[in-house]
Amino acid sequence: MGLPDHYLKMETFVPGEIEEVFAFFSNAQNLELITPPELNFSIISPLPIVMQKGTLIDYRIRLLGFTFYWKTLISKWEPRKNFIDEQLKGPYAKWIHTHIFEPKEDGVSIKDEVQYRLPLFPFGEIMFPIVRLQLKRIFEYRSSRINELFNIVE
Repeated sequence: MGLPDHYLKMETFVPGEIEEVFAFFSNAQNLELITPPELNFSIISPLPIVMQKGTLIDYRIRLLGFTFYWKTLISKWEPRKNFIDEQLKGPYAKWIHTHIFEPKEDGVSIKDEVQYRLPLFPFGEIMFPIVRLQLKRIFEYRSSRINELFNIVE
């Protein structure tokens, strides 16, 4: 039996065209706009970052009172459809974040699907309830900010 993975799924609907919504997410700097301020999120990689399959991005983030360096790989890149970022280095034993964009009649559905594994198994699992709440809050903040930003644009 393998180590346990956890899953988080969120969906956000925004007005706008698929091209403009995907373009927003194609700019790595916009991640700072949709991340809660208390995480002290910052991109360390030189800017601008060209998003495509194989792109590596380095960040610094503060989680649960600790500063972490996070390196992600864009492992899949399908413009206007989806992309996947995978943690190569960071606070999780595994982190695979799939971003899915679906055009709808009056906007775009943005789906986030995260498959993650906590570090230091089995001891790390003690933190699961706290981590789950923290991630839920981060993604709720993200959804709220995306809605604010796209409703201002309209």
